[in-house]
Amino acid sequence: MSTVNIQINGKPITVEKGTHILAAAKQAGVKIPSLCAHPDLDAWAACGICVVKVSNARGISPKLVRACATECVEGENYITHDPELNKIRRTIIEMILADHPQSCLTCGRNGSCELQTLAAEFGIREIPFARNVKNMPKDDSTGAIVLDPSKCVQCGRCAQVCQQLQNVWALEFIGRGEKTRIAGAGDIVLNETPCIKCGQCSAHCPVGAIYELDETAKLLEAIRNPELTVIAQIAPAVRVAIGEEFDMEPGEVTTGKIYAALRAIGVDTVFDTNFGADLTIMEEGTEFVRRFTENKDLPLITSCCPAWVEYMEKYACDMIPNFSTAKSPQQMQGAITKTYYAQNAGLDPKKIFSVSIMPCTAKKQEIKRSEDMFSSGCQDNDLVLTTRELARLFKQFGIDFKNIEPQKADSPIGQYTGAATIFGVTGGVMEAALRTAYYLVTKEELSEKAVDFTCVRGMEGIKKATVDVKGTPVRVAVAHGLKNVQTLLQEVRDARENGKELPYHFIEVMACKGGCIAGGGQPYGTEDEIRAKRINGLYTDDKKCEFRKSHQNPDIQKIYKDFFGEPSSHKAHKLLHTHYVSRPTYKK
Repeated sequence: MSTVNIQINGKPITVEKGTHILAAAKQAGVKIPSLCAHPDLDAWAACGICVVKVSNARGISPKLVRACATECVEGENYITHDPELNKIRRTIIEMILADHPQSCLTCGRNGSCELQTLAAEFGIREIPFARNVKNMPKDDSTGAIVLDPSKCVQCGRCAQVCQQLQNVWALEFIGRGEKTRIAGAGDIVLNETPCIKCGQCSAHCPVGAIYELDETAKLLEAIRNPELTVIAQIAPAVRVAIGEEFDMEPGEVTTGKIYAALRAIGVDTVFDTNFGADLTIMEEGTEFVRRFTENKDLPLITSCCPAWVEYMEKYACDMIPNFSTAKSPQQMQGAITKTYYAQNAGLDPKKIFSVSIMPCTAKKQEIKRSEDMFSSGCQDNDLVLTTRELARLFKQFGIDFKNIEPQKADSPIGQYTGAATIFGVTGGVMEAALRTAYYLVTKEELSEKAVDFTCVRGMEGIKKATVDVKGTPVRVAVAHGLKNVQTLLQEVRDARENGKELPYHFIEVMACKGGCIAGGGQPYGTEDEIRAKRINGLYTDDKKCEFRKSHQNPDIQKIYKDFFGEPSSHKAHKLLHTHYVSRPTYKK
């Protein structure tokens, strides 16, 4: 590794060559304020708040550079703070505030806004510049995220993540100079663009210009309705992230606390989406084994991520025959809640209000994406709240989440295995499927030592491996962050066009970097260090589970014996499977 020797405020430090000043200062324990920079994105140097002075031993007068976009140079001394730099930064923040609405009290980012934090740190009490706030309409056309361009600070993060990381190109800057604004590509509403509702734009926005559609009032209304039985399910990634909203460490598993807190706000019954994940593995694993043994419609591509589903239908519709027809765990759980559970509990499905707690904004759209989401005879899931929305509800009810006594999920569709909990990480669906596929093919159980498929773990954008299933090689691949998906799919297309052997038998795709643990509805401030802690939390939960393979779940065995008969049965297909269609990238 090549390194350079520099100084931060006169303190010697060695950093890797190519390191930007902003990162070098952080390594030295010095915080340089910034607004547009984000570790996930290439530096764009949009805001100018991170300006620093460059001084060296040659007697040349210091020059000003933007720390986020300037690489460290051997021998240089970087001055990060002095009265002049403070004045420059303060003036920039004041200029941004002059163009920004002062609606902090009613803004969804109140208390978590990066601009608000900077204004507080710099003690800004008055704005010495003329106010120039643009009155622009909100765009809530997607039903999942809301774009409020009047609050945009033109940092460029949303456009960068949409274009660079996700390769969707649904957002762009329109106009020039003072008339510059963020908008849907082509200056049309977001729902008519290629937007896939993944919410990464909202997760990366530093202010309240893009945020999740808040639907917490709908849950409270249902709880107040005495005719409704309110039933909740929580996704695996929620349990290792929501604690951050209550000053807990990222990755701390809070499953039992969430169950207890949901009951405390008035939810009648609490299940776990992880049961639906175990169900998904039974259906998807059976589907894979059939395709693999028949050598038909390979590779099988997983379908648990609704943002990826929409991306596929818009950008890769030629892959529809390869897509698993198994619904996502959320949709399976909703379907069995209003059929299997309703029958056992003697409840009218139409009087069940089913709410899902998800790390993902795209899940808000998934519950009504097609008629298949009404397989129970009514809407299988009535509402989706993100992790952030649920945290706000708990705070409204004064719940001491950190110290609340944990409780257990309700039965019979609340028990889950370790395979289900790792659905929340990139590679987790693949690993869970392999644990059960091995059993379905060989009728033998993997040993405890062999149950961890570490070859599909990790944060590489694309992971490839060949797994030995008792002498039969199975080629698998995992991609997360949609920019990596096209590379993977193109390999498949090239092999087909050239008459070569397919490179993979089984592919897992997650729209968001790291998987659901970094979904668009998770707590703000997600970066790789936090991703790693959340991922570790789910793997820890996996190891603590009594059962670590989906087919071992006693309640899964019971639901097939008493209700479905067997995986891929007629009833299973009616309730647990879906279909896909080619969709136009832009709506007309």
